[in-house]
Amino acid sequence: MCKKKIITALPATILSNATKYKDCISTDEVLYLYEDMILGRYFEDMCAQMYYRGKMFGFVHLYNGQEAVSTGVIKLLNSDDYVCSTYRDHVHALSKGVEPKYIMAELFGKETGCSKGRGGSMHIFSAEHNFLGGFAFIGEGIPVAVGASFQSIYKKQILNKNTTLNVTVCFFGDGTTNNGQFFECLNMAVLWKLPIIFVVENNQWAIGMAHHRSTSLPEIHKKANAFGLPGVEVDGMDVLAVRKVTQTAIERARSGEGPSLIEALTYRFRGHSLADPDELRSRQEKDAWLARDPIKNFKSYIIKNHLVDPNILNAIEIKVKQNIQNSVNFALSSPEPKLSELKKYLFVED
Repeated sequence: MCKKKIITALPATILSNATKYKDCISTDEVLYLYEDMILGRYFEDMCAQMYYRGKMFGFVHLYNGQEAVSTGVIKLLNSDDYVCSTYRDHVHALSKGVEPKYIMAELFGKETGCSKGRGGSMHIFSAEHNFLGGFAFIGEGIPVAVGASFQSIYKKQILNKNTTLNVTVCFFGDGTTNNGQFFECLNMAVLWKLPIIFVVENNQWAIGMAHHRSTSLPEIHKKANAFGLPGVEVDGMDVLAVRKVTQTAIERARSGEGPSLIEALTYRFRGHSLADPDELRSRQEKDAWLARDPIKNFKSYIIKNHLVDPNILNAIEIKVKQNIQNSVNFALSSPEPKLSELKKYLFVED
């Protein structure tokens, strides 16, 4: 049942087929979603600043433009559900509840980081939040996610634990869907009816290769048909549309009906990494997607429909910016890992 003011339709500027994705959501939930999207965007913007100031090293892949996918999917999960990410993992971790200061400290290579400063940008991990990590190679996380979903169903069916099924969400990009792990794991997930949701963040580019030039079937969601699981395409620039299809997938997974595949059509606003000059994409293409910024359009919709006082949104933005600045201060003041403990986490200690 909805509470307080209700959203009954989606903005046509964000989603043309609005009637398909009508939703019922409270004002509190609108603010919850908006704050999470803003947190992701501001965090990544700060990462860019810190990287170019020499505070971060190695490859750093930012998520700007794709926030509606992370928020729309992860904020529907329970705390004991699992998320498996990619090398573009900062915002997924934030949506799952990992505190910004621990992620920022990890990016700075500090001992207080969520991976003790040993993982860096591509290997964010948090056992506490069931965040199974980022992975440097494409497709690498899909088998891990399948394993996580398998243990959930094993506990219930074999160990007879009287618990609801934990859902696992596995994120990956469009380039990954041409790799063997993708097909093998979809097949296995259907055979075992695993409670897993495969989320393809189709941002149109696999590093420097345009999606339509690299695959014989550009409509990725249709590949699900070969394995007998539902595949759905959704506007990945619209948080409410993403949320709607994810609700259906979660209900299916938690009730024991098996996996789903969601293809979210989105776009990264920055280059592949902060080392990428981003010269391969046309200005016309980038401008067309920038005009559909998921955060700006969601904010405009909120204000246009008088769902929230704009001053409240401004207050959220100020609070989030301060939180991000505090995370930078925390990272700067945190100690470096000790050289004597260089091998500490390589092996299990007795």
